[in-house]
Amino acid sequence: MELRERLAHSLRRERDSAGFSVSELARRAGVSKATISQLENGAGNPSVETLWAIGDALGVPFATLVEDRAPAARLIRVGDHAGVPSAAAPYLATLLSAAAPGTRRDIYLIQAEPGEPRRSLPHRAGTTEHVVMVSGEATVGPEDAPEVLHPGDYLSYAGDAAHIFEAHSPGTSAVLVSELR
Repeated sequence: MELRERLAHSLRRERDSAGFSVSELARRAGVSKATISQLENGAGNPSVETLWAIGDALGVPFATLVEDRAPAARLIRVGDHAGVPSAAAPYLATLLSAAAPGTRRDIYLIQAEPGEPRRSLPHRAGTTEHVVMVSGEATVGPEDAPEVLHPGDYLSYAGDAAHIFEAHSPGTSAVLVSELR
């Protein structure tokens, strides 16, 4: 991908992530709205100083705006990863993908066995959790209104309230995406 195209994509992604309008970003960076618009459209020749000012206004490093982030394929085999066990429940969480700069989501593989439920305290305000049940059966979701999930079921709920994951059958597993808005 050419530099202008990378810059256009990165700038739009980071501006959207920050929740800024073109006008607001221009004001914070001390550049014209036309400059921001041109850059987001893959036009213009920004100076290093302009890109630094935009990066500072967005709260991201200069490199985030210009790096080539072509994703390489990444394979994690089920037996090759180490998870973090719960101290209070038969529950193992394995981070599969941490949030990249400008994004606010992490992906986990959850493996749980019947027994004590995994009780989670509220996360940061604005957190939403998405669960796709892969195998087994579990009660999942807000502590005051959880749902029983079966393979293939999807549930989304506020992660900034107390929530649970309780396996009902051996070998229960799920994919959990934690997203912060």
